Amino acid sequence: MQQQNQQTAMNQPPSIISTKDLSYIDDMLAWNLLAMKKAHFAAEHCQDEEVKAACEKCGEMHQRHYSQILGHLQHHLQNQAQAFQQNQANQTIQQNQQMM
Repeated sequence: MQQQNQQTAMNQPPSIISTKDLSYIDDMLAWNLLAMKKAHFAAEHCQDEEVKAACEKCGEMHQRHYSQILGHLQHHLQNQAQAFQQNQANQTIQQNQQMM
């Protein structure tokens, strides 16, 4: 018998971050931070103005990426907090209704 793997496309990312996802996000932050620091260091020690400008531009790009990743995490955490608060409110309402 052949087993067919049917995968469905996700329209939205899952509402949780797995340990593996978190590890990858941590790596992405570390890579961008390191690249930003190296580009800044290279720009400080460069004599050629054109190369120095390119290094600064590279460092700024990695800084933007770092900030964007943090922004996505903050957005995810805000959504999680709102969902948690909504869940708590629903539980409180259900408990109050059961007491009546």
